Amino acid sequence: MIPLPVLGAAARAAVGAAVLLGAAAPALRAQQSVTLEEAIALGLSRGHQANAAAATREAARYRNRQLYSRLLPQLSLSADPSYNRRIIEVVQPDGSTLFRPQDQTRIGVTATLSQPIPFTGGDVFVSSDVSRLGVAGQSTTTTWQSTPFSIGLRQPILRPNTLGWDKKEQPIRLDLAERQFLEAREDIAINIVNLFFDVYAAKVDLGNATTNVAVNDTLYRLNTGRYEVGRIGENDLLQSELVLLRARNSLDAARLDYERTLAALRVALNLPVDAPIDLVVTDSVPTFDPDTAVAVSEALRNRAAIANADLQDVQARRRVTEAKLNTGIGATLQATYGYNTTAPEASLVYQNLQEARQLSLSIEVPLWQWGAHKEGVEAAKLDHDAVQNTNEATHNQVRQDAYFAALQLSQARRGLALSAKADTVAAKRYEVAYNRYVIGRISIDNLFIAQAEKDQALAGYVQALRGYWQAYYRLRRMTLYDFEAGHPIY
Repeated sequence: MIPLPVLGAAARAAVGAAVLLGAAAPALRAQQSVTLEEAIALGLSRGHQANAAAATREAARYRNRQLYSRLLPQLSLSADPSYNRRIIEVVQPDGSTLFRPQDQTRIGVTATLSQPIPFTGGDVFVSSDVSRLGVAGQSTTTTWQSTPFSIGLRQPILRPNTLGWDKKEQPIRLDLAERQFLEAREDIAINIVNLFFDVYAAKVDLGNATTNVAVNDTLYRLNTGRYEVGRIGENDLLQSELVLLRARNSLDAARLDYERTLAALRVALNLPVDAPIDLVVTDSVPTFDPDTAVAVSEALRNRAAIANADLQDVQARRRVTEAKLNTGIGATLQATYGYNTTAPEASLVYQNLQEARQLSLSIEVPLWQWGAHKEGVEAAKLDHDAVQNTNEATHNQVRQDAYFAALQLSQARRGLALSAKADTVAAKRYEVAYNRYVIGRISIDNLFIAQAEKDQALAGYVQALRGYWQAYYRLRRMTLYDFEAGHPIY
């Protein structure tokens, strides 16, 4: 950090006047001095926008853990109790049929341990179940059935591997969320820079307006005396009075603007509505000139737009695969092997077990779709082409944004030095013009021209200081890289 050539004399005088004006009013408690860096730190630690960004990132982390939890063995327990009363046909010994009411109660419990297979999209499972069937009516019976152990496989064939694609997308989603979180924090910093300098500009305007009222009041009193002794004409006196009235009106507007901007800053920092704040603006800025090549390379490595482009590409390729497989030839293979038995009593339900085997293959072959399959595939391919072109444009835009953000910061630092010098020169010129007018060496028009130029130079300096810090944090936002520290923003 190096000091600017001169912190504008008018700026120092204006801020000093604002501080004195604030000190004249009764205060409930001491003001809290806040620098720009401290204001940004407050906004990032307690601001509502920062809390929302943190919550969004944490939600993305939980979704990431949720996916990988789904890849672990899943244990479930299910039950299916049912009751059914109906009239059934009962064949009699003589061959006739009678209709008799019958009550059925059934309850079954199944425990299943399944393991997804991400590489194939199928799953392996182990299950155990037991059920009881009770019949009440003309005759009452109870039957137990159990499958103590069964192992099986379910495998879709020629169908999209949903879990496999989820595994490809999720790391990119998490990386995108982390980068968006960092960019959100830099956006918050830029917003606080704007609010901070809104307050600072209003504070400088208030101090400058206070000074102008005092000076123009003195000039009006001086010109009144001169008019009474015939040294100036009525036109000059009226012009001096008009300038004084305008200065008082500007002072009222400056007070209101200062309170408004201060309230907006409190909201952004999540401070109480009556929290007194005194801004501290230093006369030094970082000295580095960012390398445009580093800015471009770091932007391509760190920006959320790049991660989002990668995600869009994976999703487009997924849609192409799904279009090819969802409506084409497909099958589902299911195989199970285990042991089961039935018994009239619960105590016998795990005895005399017998093998239970099942193998099934369901095949679906679409015969005629009027070209829907081909058209869906072609549409998905064209969508992928569009995504690739959009992603290329995104890469080019990221390069351009980073390149010009680096150049803008260098230009903003040079412009700030020139504005500080111009503020000092304009303040000195006004001081000379004021002294010369008091001794009657220049006209009142020249004095007011010098005063207007002094005010313009002061406003230009404040805007140049704002512009520098806007460019500083915009470069961080466009690259997610800290050029002062020489490492990416974490």
